[in-house]
Amino acid sequence: MTYQEREISKNQLEKLLQTLDLDEGIRIENRTNIIFINRSAKRYCVNISSQSNEEFFYHNNVKEVLDFLNEKTDQMSKIFSY
Repeated sequence: MTYQEREISKNQLEKLLQTLDLDEGIRIENRTNIIFINRSAKRYCVNISSQSNEEFFYHNNVKEVLDFLNEKTDQMSKIFSY
């Protein structure tokens, strides 16, 4: 199996989070921050990496992840790449 990366819009994010397989992930980046979103069998992991500093946040469902990202994107200024 080959690794394939594609750009998504912010509007597609909710659907992709709902259908995210255990071996898939989503990367959101801007000039100073990178956010990685993965899913385990029980919850979502949101990893925020900024200047060699990493923070991990865990959420139980898609709504919690989207609410968290909306809060963080205001602080991080437009991190979604289109």
